[in-house]
Amino acid sequence: MPKIQLTPERVGQLKQKIKKSKEIFQRAYERFDAKDMRLIWSGGKDSTLTTWICKQFCQENDLAMPRAFTIDEGDVFDEIDEFLHNWSKEWGVELDWGRNEDVLKAADYTLGAEVDVIDLNERNRKEIKRIGLDIVRFPFEAESYYGNHLMKTVVFNMYLAENNVKAVFQGLRWDEQPARKNDAYVEETEAQDLVPAHTRFRPILHWQERALWDATLYFGIPYCPLYERGYRSLGARTTSQIAAEGVPAWEQDLENTVERAGRRQDKEAQMERLRKLGYM
Repeated sequence: MPKIQLTPERVGQLKQKIKKSKEIFQRAYERFDAKDMRLIWSGGKDSTLTTWICKQFCQENDLAMPRAFTIDEGDVFDEIDEFLHNWSKEWGVELDWGRNEDVLKAADYTLGAEVDVIDLNERNRKEIKRIGLDIVRFPFEAESYYGNHLMKTVVFNMYLAENNVKAVFQGLRWDEQPARKNDAYVEETEAQDLVPAHTRFRPILHWQERALWDATLYFGIPYCPLYERGYRSLGARTTSQIAAEGVPAWEQDLENTVERAGRRQDKEAQMERLRKLGYM
């Protein structure tokens, strides 16, 4: 892992950001027990920073770490899976994995395969109606509008309900995506049909992409090796694109280019709509 030299002023700035993030964890622990909370850990740089800060906070305050939860949408990088397996074990973080097996089975675990709605269970059929689709068949795509809902949001909500999770920590930043620029550090999600009530804590909203990489390299926070190959933002395996071949993410022009340009753009355009349905 490369190390970087930073000025004392910059190190101080990063420590202040970490302190602010720990304050959000403090607010969460004042309301909930560790067993009732979950870290959403995708294996990407943002959720890994969030998990690392949580680990520091819990060690400093002699608190139990919450479990973590990750979602396999059926189109994942092997490198991310390996990273999560290795570092959850290294850090002693209990990590739960979620998948929508019903949809995957109907698609014969094959991207692009046609899925007949009649072959899905009652929950998934209801979810298709909830997002306003009147269809009898659709191709399995993890990053499409319906794919994101079925493979991520539905999995997330079912996991919360089945495990009685009351609060989650999300690794979101204000500067990452326009749909998140007005997010609050704490958001209460009210119960509705198919969505359990829960509280969302967002400890790294105030971080910027450059600050994230400065902290990662300076403090030796682990990261998925895909970032060294030129990926800047990681989504589904088949739709994520390398931003600059062979140029590590932290060496790219972070200030003057779009962070999520390598993501599937129809999903990015629909982010507001997806988030109203409970997308993370």
